Amino acid sequence: MTDNNIYPIFDRMLSRQDKEELLGQHSMMIWFTGLSGSGKSTIAIALEREFHKRGLLCRILDGDNIRSGINNNLGFTEADRVENIRRIAEVSKLFIDTGIITIAAFISPNNDIREMAANIIGQENFLEVYVSTPLAECERRDVKGLYAKARRGEIQNFTGISAPFEAPAHPALTLDTSVLSLEESVNKLLDLVLSKIQIKK
Repeated sequence: MTDNNIYPIFDRMLSRQDKEELLGQHSMMIWFTGLSGSGKSTIAIALEREFHKRGLLCRILDGDNIRSGINNNLGFTEADRVENIRRIAEVSKLFIDTGIITIAAFISPNNDIREMAANIIGQENFLEVYVSTPLAECERRDVKGLYAKARRGEIQNFTGISAPFEAPAHPALTLDTSVLSLEESVNKLLDLVLSKIQIKK
């Protein structure tokens, strides 16, 4: 028995290995971090399609989708940002334990918050990809009109404008979409991850 009358049943459930053998793949987390408008979600969607072509099952977790559902009660204060990523990491761990390749696209603006996610998910399962597109290019695109609002003071705690972004110290891969095409970015990712997720037959 644990505190609060919680009785976990993890030890009686089918294992991750059982699920991976059923799916014919190794699961892992591919975690995209970068500024709003850097290209995280665009790359994630293109990568998902490439995995699908290869018969690999994956799930994208995207900032806007998550905040419209499971995390719709959270704002953008420092505490809420931490809780946002904590919940995402716990959900991601469930997907990975089910054998599903998981792709996360979140600003996740500092090393501490990303390290927390990696520790929850498991460092051995976590590949950090830094979409390093410069602020000037992200602001030029302003695909959601958020930078303009942030510059006018209509959005508080906006990463890159009124809140800081801390670049990863040692990402598994860095992609700058101001110099790389979408195809080039996805090919670099496939070179990095296919050998890790495909089960040799």
